[in-house]
Amino acid sequence: MKRIKNFLLTLILALGAVSCVSKLAYTEPDLQLPEKFQYTATADTASVANLEWKQFFSDPILQGLIEKGIKNNYDLQIALKQVASSQEKLKQAKYLQYPDVGFAVSAQISKPSENSMNGKSLNSFLGQNHVEDYNAAFNLSWEADIWGKIKNQQEVSRMQYLQTYEATKAIQTQVVAAIAQGYYNLLMLDKQLNIAKSNLELSTNTLSITEKMWQSGDTTSLGVQQATAQKQSTELLITQLEQNIAIQENALSILVGENPTKISRTIEMSDTSLPQGISAGLPAAMVSRRPDVRQQELVLLESNSMVGIAQANMYPALKITASGGVNSFKIDNWFQIPASLFGSVLGGITQPIFQKRQLKTDLNVAKIQREKNVLAFRQSVLNAVGEVSDALVSNESLKVQEQKATEQVSTLKNGIKSAEMLYKGGMANYLEVITAQGNSLQAELNLASVKRQRLSSIVDLYRALGGGWK
Repeated sequence: MKRIKNFLLTLILALGAVSCVSKLAYTEPDLQLPEKFQYTATADTASVANLEWKQFFSDPILQGLIEKGIKNNYDLQIALKQVASSQEKLKQAKYLQYPDVGFAVSAQISKPSENSMNGKSLNSFLGQNHVEDYNAAFNLSWEADIWGKIKNQQEVSRMQYLQTYEATKAIQTQVVAAIAQGYYNLLMLDKQLNIAKSNLELSTNTLSITEKMWQSGDTTSLGVQQATAQKQSTELLITQLEQNIAIQENALSILVGENPTKISRTIEMSDTSLPQGISAGLPAAMVSRRPDVRQQELVLLESNSMVGIAQANMYPALKITASGGVNSFKIDNWFQIPASLFGSVLGGITQPIFQKRQLKTDLNVAKIQREKNVLAFRQSVLNAVGEVSDALVSNESLKVQEQKATEQVSTLKNGIKSAEMLYKGGMANYLEVITAQGNSLQAELNLASVKRQRLSSIVDLYRALGGGWK
């Protein structure tokens, strides 16, 4: 009874030591963040990233595509499976502080040589030439977490789980942005197709007028050939745009996890609306929102816990083992209670002394890995700030480009009307009409492209700021 009390006392003291141990302290790196993003006038705490994606993207068709993507995209589904796998490991890590308990049943029969000392002893004392041993016992093994090794192991599992969670959020952000970019690209192609078809009508009319003038002798066959070539170029462009539309529809279908199919759309690019009061907020808020940056910080926290584990491996380990059950050298009385009962308890402290420098090497490598992850974390923050700055300057520049492109389109459309009137009156040749139509077509196609680029820059800014995560 006294021995049991001593064992329990030792166990209580060990548990008390465990309760006083915490995981290795973590010092957040100095990220040297700027007070505000470049190309912003003031440091404004408001940010477009505060909006959830359903608030940011108001188009019902686009919202439906994004919902399908979040539900069906295979990259996202794979990431969610990884989260589920890490969650199971996290649940298991919670049991690391408990003892290992097992149950074993064994039977052994050994027959020594009759000429050996064991053989002669058996014959002399037991009157038999073999010995039997039957054992059924519960075995317990437990290591006291005196130096925080187990707590740091649990912390590693928790950081790995959170990494998969943040990785899933990052993938969702990328999927949402990719669907929006694909959808806006599709609207741009629709607009360009309409422009090309409208220009085809102009080219057809020009060809008809040129043919009549050639028949009346007011122009040469070269004018007919040039007008025909202009019309054929526009027809070729229409075919190319229809091909690009089909390919973009296929890409969008795959993004939302469906077989390639037609994408329904009821609005034109000019009808799209995104938040106009674009505010980037503060760089510090961006760091806490972006899933990829948060994931990199969690990698750093994991490596910090790995240093704690490597340190704990260098200190003494208190291990307690116990076993109890029934044991007999005859199977007939194996389970006779209490005669066959046995029990044993062993407690010991092990201090590693010389292991070919392995423990010190492990600790130094863990510290170096932590330093590498500090640099990787800082690099991820720097890249994120750069992406936001790129999106901001692109958005501001594309505003000006869109205005200039709109003015150019208006000028060139008026030029077409003037050229056609002069051509009909014999005051301009066919080349001036064809040139005016070609310039106008290219300007309208460029305007549609600039509008799509501006929409893309706003989406890029939203994604770079964290994509609505908080």
